[in-house]
Amino acid sequence: MTLDFRQKVGQGGYWNKKDEAVQEFLDAYKNLVPRRYSYWDIKKMTNDFKDKLGQGGFGSVYKGELSNGHSVAVKMLSGSKGNGQDFINEIGTIGRIHHVNVVQLIGFCSVGSKRALVYDFMPNGSLEKHIFQDQESNPALSWERMLQIALGVARAIEYLHQGCDIQILHFDIKPHNILLDETFNAKISDFGLARFYPRDRNTVSVTAVRGTMGYIAPEMFYRSIGGVSNKADVYSFGMLLMEMSGRRKNLNAYVQNSSQIYFPSWIYEQLEKGLSLEIEEACDNDKKIAKKMIMVALWCIQLMPADRPSMTKVLEMLEGEDQVLQMAPKPFFCPQQMPTEDVPDDSGETVDIEEISILPDGSTESTSIV
Repeated sequence: MTLDFRQKVGQGGYWNKKDEAVQEFLDAYKNLVPRRYSYWDIKKMTNDFKDKLGQGGFGSVYKGELSNGHSVAVKMLSGSKGNGQDFINEIGTIGRIHHVNVVQLIGFCSVGSKRALVYDFMPNGSLEKHIFQDQESNPALSWERMLQIALGVARAIEYLHQGCDIQILHFDIKPHNILLDETFNAKISDFGLARFYPRDRNTVSVTAVRGTMGYIAPEMFYRSIGGVSNKADVYSFGMLLMEMSGRRKNLNAYVQNSSQIYFPSWIYEQLEKGLSLEIEEACDNDKKIAKKMIMVALWCIQLMPADRPSMTKVLEMLEGEDQVLQMAPKPFFCPQQMPTEDVPDDSGETVDIEEISILPDGSTESTSIV
C-alpha cells in the first residue's frame, strides 16, 4: 500500500514544507531496502500500538509483528530534529550497514508528521536494564557474558570506523543504545546522531555538542585539547565499559562512601594503590575479567584524544591477557585538572576538514570546511 507524502492520510496530518528534505531523500532512495511502510501498515503490525516497550526523548517504541510472524520493534519518532536529519541519518546509516553487532533496520514509515523505524525485535532489551535496574526482574549477567557483550560492541564500533568505505561516527554509545538479542549478542542501535567523514581525515567538523551527558567526549566541550574524531566514540565506549564493570552509573550521589561518587576516579585510585578488586560472589577468573575491562576503560577515557587507543587496539586489549596490560595514566576529566604545560596550544595552523553528507540517493558528498 503506497501513500503520497502530500496526501492527508487518517491521522497523519498535512504535508508541511519543513518535511521536504525527508521527502526528497526518500523519493530518491532507490534500493528499497529497508522497506517503506504506510502508516496503516505500522498500525496493523503494532496492533494499534498496543504493546509499548519503552519511551525516550526520541519518542516511543512498540512491539510489533510482521505478516510472516517475525517480531519487530517499532520506534515512533517525535520532534525529529533538523528537518528530519536524525530520521535521514538512521535510514541512510543502518540501511547500508550489515554487521552482526549492529541492529537491523527492516523498514520505515514517513507519512506527513508520522515517522517510524522498524527494527528486529531484541527480546533481552537494552543493556542498561541489566546493569542498572532491579536484579530481580533482570538477573545479573555473568562476567563472561559482560565481556562478550563488550567485545561485540567494540567490534561494531571498529567496523563503523574502519570496515566501511567511509568512517561512521556514532556519537551516542551508551547502555541504552546497546540491545541484546535472544542469546545476549550485543547490537548497537540509534544512529540518529551519526556522522560520516573520509577515512583519510583525522577530524570532523561539528557545530554543536552531540551525545548524552556522561558519555560525551571532553573535546566536544574543550576544543583546545584536540579535534573531534573517532576517538569520541572510543571515549563513550570507555564510559560504557566502566559502567558495565562497576554495575552502576559512573556518577552516583547515593553511594555510602563519598569518595565513590565518581566511579572512574575511585577505581583508578584503588588500582594505583595496588588494591585488588573485591567483587561479591566472584571467582578469580571473574575478578580478572572485571580488572581487564576497567583497565581498558581507563585507557579509553583519557582526556586527550591522542592518548586514547583506536578501537582496533581496544579489541586487542579486551581479547588479550590482563597481565600484559599497562596501567593507564590518571584520567583527567577536564583541562583545568591538568598541569598547564600539558595542555596543547590550539592557536596553530588551521587545517582543511572534509565532511561527508548523505545524499538523497544514498551516496555521499564531500565538502571542504576550513
